[in-house]
Amino acid sequence: MKKLVIPGFCFAVLSTTALYQAIEADPASAQEIKKKVVNVRSGSSLNVRKSINTRSPIIGKLGKGVKVTVYSESKGWSKLKVGSSYGYVSSKYLITLATTATKVATTTKYVKVSEGSLNLRKSASTGASVIAKLAKGTQVTVFSETGGWAKINANGKNGYVSSKYLSSSKPSNTVSKGSTSKPAAVSSSKTTTKYVKVSGALNLRKAATTNSAVIKTLKNGVTVTVYSESKGWAKVKASGSTGYVSTKYLTATKPGSLSKPKPAPTPAPEPETTTKYVKVSGALNLRKGATTKSSVIKTLNDGEKVTVYSESNGWAKVKVSGSTGYVSTKYLTATKSGSTSRPKPTPAPETKTTTKYVKVSGALNLRKAGTTNSAVIKTLKDGEEVTVYHSESNGWAKVKAGSSTGYVSTKYLTTTKPGTAKPSPAPKPSEPETVVRFVDVEASSSLNVRSGPGTTFAVVTKLARGTAVTLLSQSGSWSKISANGKTGYVSTSYLKEKLGSPDGIAVSETGQKYNLTLDEMVKLQLGASPQTDQKYKSYIREDAIRMTSSIYGTVLGDWNIRGGAGTNYWKITTVRRGEQLKVLSQVKGSDGHIWYQVDIKDTWVNASPEDVKYYLDPNNFKDDPVKSYQFVKLSQTANLNTAEVNQRILSGKGILEGKASSFIKAGNLYGVNDIYLISHALLETGNGRSQLATGVLYNGRTVYNMYGIGANDGNAVQNGAAYAYNAGWFTPEDAIVGGARFIAIGYINKKQDTIYKMRWNPSAAEALGYPSHQYATDIGWASKQVRQIYNLYSLLNNYSINLEIPVYKTK
Repeated sequence: MKKLVIPGFCFAVLSTTALYQAIEADPASAQEIKKKVVNVRSGSSLNVRKSINTRSPIIGKLGKGVKVTVYSESKGWSKLKVGSSYGYVSSKYLITLATTATKVATTTKYVKVSEGSLNLRKSASTGASVIAKLAKGTQVTVFSETGGWAKINANGKNGYVSSKYLSSSKPSNTVSKGSTSKPAAVSSSKTTTKYVKVSGALNLRKAATTNSAVIKTLKNGVTVTVYSESKGWAKVKASGSTGYVSTKYLTATKPGSLSKPKPAPTPAPEPETTTKYVKVSGALNLRKGATTKSSVIKTLNDGEKVTVYSESNGWAKVKVSGSTGYVSTKYLTATKSGSTSRPKPTPAPETKTTTKYVKVSGALNLRKAGTTNSAVIKTLKDGEEVTVYHSESNGWAKVKAGSSTGYVSTKYLTTTKPGTAKPSPAPKPSEPETVVRFVDVEASSSLNVRSGPGTTFAVVTKLARGTAVTLLSQSGSWSKISANGKTGYVSTSYLKEKLGSPDGIAVSETGQKYNLTLDEMVKLQLGASPQTDQKYKSYIREDAIRMTSSIYGTVLGDWNIRGGAGTNYWKITTVRRGEQLKVLSQVKGSDGHIWYQVDIKDTWVNASPEDVKYYLDPNNFKDDPVKSYQFVKLSQTANLNTAEVNQRILSGKGILEGKASSFIKAGNLYGVNDIYLISHALLETGNGRSQLATGVLYNGRTVYNMYGIGANDGNAVQNGAAYAYNAGWFTPEDAIVGGARFIAIGYINKKQDTIYKMRWNPSAAEALGYPSHQYATDIGWASKQVRQIYNLYSLLNNYSINLEIPVYKTK
């Protein structure tokens, strides 16, 4: 069985915006540098190897007593630098010097603000949480300054502040008579006492979200100590436990108190607001939070009136048509476009849309832009309903499917819903497995993919030996297949169900044991509402809807849709008051009530416990020739051959052509699988041809960005160029090597160094007792990402692969 890995895997899914946020949230993850001395027998030497493996090539030898700089230690190996070379040695042959810590030079500065206070943040970003507020004149110790931010200590707290608000000289304070100029210390939080006011019981949760685990339930009238309140949640302490509750179930007056209540204080004045108007050529997203990664509440049309509460960092908090959220300030104007002094302007017309349906034999890619080189947001199934915006051009349509907006090829859309002659039966809970075949040709040749089933048709692309393809159909001696984003026909005789492992490829396998059973892991994951695009039979109780016809009903309140006829089944999704549901059938439930089977439109829903367990269980994938790549160690290099990578992978790839040595150098330097780095770069740069990859002039210097790092917030090129300039990426190799460090910090150096661990993070679940720092919510994400990495490996003859397969404890 050929063991390979998958690179670009939706890893541009793990695209740089998500990775950027993960790093900004924890910038202090660099490991402490240590000084040590080689301790071997006199006359012998210590091997310095290229990677963490006793079979790895020896790149140097160190004698007894040689002093070395150790950058990190893991699993008995130390990463060190001797002279200008980096490598790995066995940690047991190193001893610590009497003095190992390097003293960090610090400076003393003072807070200099004209008014208010200075935010001390957890990391160097205005989006990071505020640790404390520092008054004017506060003395701080500065450890370092970079990119406009200073790492400091103030009043015993470490964090980051904007450098422009620090001064080397203590600012003079103008104070009123009798006051002192003593700088204020970081103020401690004030607490208040409140009471629970519910008809049943109130959940005390671990975090401020309804998806968070419940610590305990609180009864009506229970006294709680309130530490803080934000966005409808209060951090409280109740009966010795600290957590979060909804503020609407707290009251300042104890329920049932006999004493006459004190008169209510005069309510605080409403915050000052302004009225503005949307100014866009298409539609403006109203989001839940002030970030482009936040979910979209609704879209606003050009000219639509909004009430603005506040504006900060390019975002405005607004209210429109009963909904409150955030929009980009650059699309707001104080004057309504087209307004006149006399007649009132007519409202901007709604964006013209039509409803169409997907018509494909397999699946249709929803892409970020109208080009086959653009990243895939998700795949759409045959018959899926989409909303088509008025813009259809050059064979592409802008559509909305579920909550996602993107572009699809118009030739796979139809105005007639497939199978509308009669209602189709409810889909199965799980989708059938894709049929995969492998290209079986000589290693030195390739297989032609043609536009039709015959040798007279044009060649669409060529596939190397071992390439995994999706078999769509078969007729006679020809098969219709899909591979690497291309669809066409190949001779069936060159497709095989399995291939043997080629010579020269080293495959090793280890298992990491966790102190959780598989069932315990499933139970923890269900608390985080894992999602799936699979279709389930969906049920709602009869008293939840009022029938308006023989097959349609209106929802009477907010109700859970269940995966079976009874409340003992899992919640698939929630429907709201006033929604219309189509009733397919009815059945008596396990609780004695009549339950209706209904048709729901949600593309993504809560996964069933059985399906969560299937994707969590490594035994379902470890022997699969492709899906086993979700267990490939991304923290270990693949020991690639430079010439082979340049010839077989990077040839014809624009600015990346001939850059194999840079990727290999980056992988060795930061402990990242070099095939994954290549895959990520190919995906983000459009095969080495994007504007950021080929060079952008910024502040008089040409800069390069190979992984799309920082390229977000609407102006991707300028933002990505600014990040590259600040990082000092003035050559393509600078961008390849420097960007690898950024990628390593986000997940790989946090011990989430396989695709499986990026999705499920079993170490965090074991340590914390709840899911944490997971890259995706889709239960099938890990097994979906590996095809592209597999196909990159299939182009090579020389590499090594290390698999780490999770082992859950047995009962």
